[in-house]
Amino acid sequence: MSIPLYKKPFRLSHVFQGNDLDKQDVGASISQYIELIIFTRYGEHRYMQDFGCEIWDLDFELIISESIWEEKLRQSLLRSINTYEKRIYDVGVDVYIKEVNKFYPLRNITEIKKQVEIIVKARIQKTGENYVFSTSLYLSPLCA
Repeated sequence: MSIPLYKKPFRLSHVFQGNDLDKQDVGASISQYIELIIFTRYGEHRYMQDFGCEIWDLDFELIISESIWEEKLRQSLLRSINTYEKRIYDVGVDVYIKEVNKFYPLRNITEIKKQVEIIVKARIQKTGENYVFSTSLYLSPLCA
C-alpha cells in the first residue's frame, strides 16, 4: 500500500463535508517540494537550518557577473535537492538570468526586470522515469 500524496494547499472544507483531501501524483508532489526548497531561506526552518536555498541572500546582491551568480544559485539548489528530496536521483540543475521588459498599459510605463529561470532534471527513484521541473522568478524584489 502506497502512502497518499496530498495536494497543497489543503482544502479542509472537503474534510468537513466528509470527503478526503485531494491527492496528486509523485511528480506533482516532487515539484511542490522543490518549490518549497526554492522559497525557503537558509535558517528559516527551525530544525533544519540548511534547508532551503541561497536565492534569498543573492536576490539583493549586486550582480557583477551573471555567470557567477547563476553558478552560486545552481550549486545551492543542487546541494539542497540532493540532501532533502530523496525521491529523485541523477539530479541536474540549470539556472539562467535574463532581462525582461514588462509594459503596463494602464500606467504607460515599461519596467526592465531580471528574471531567473530554474530547470531541474532528474529521474524518479521508484520508476526510473525522467522528471523535469521548471519555474521562473523575477528578482529584486523576488516574486513569482
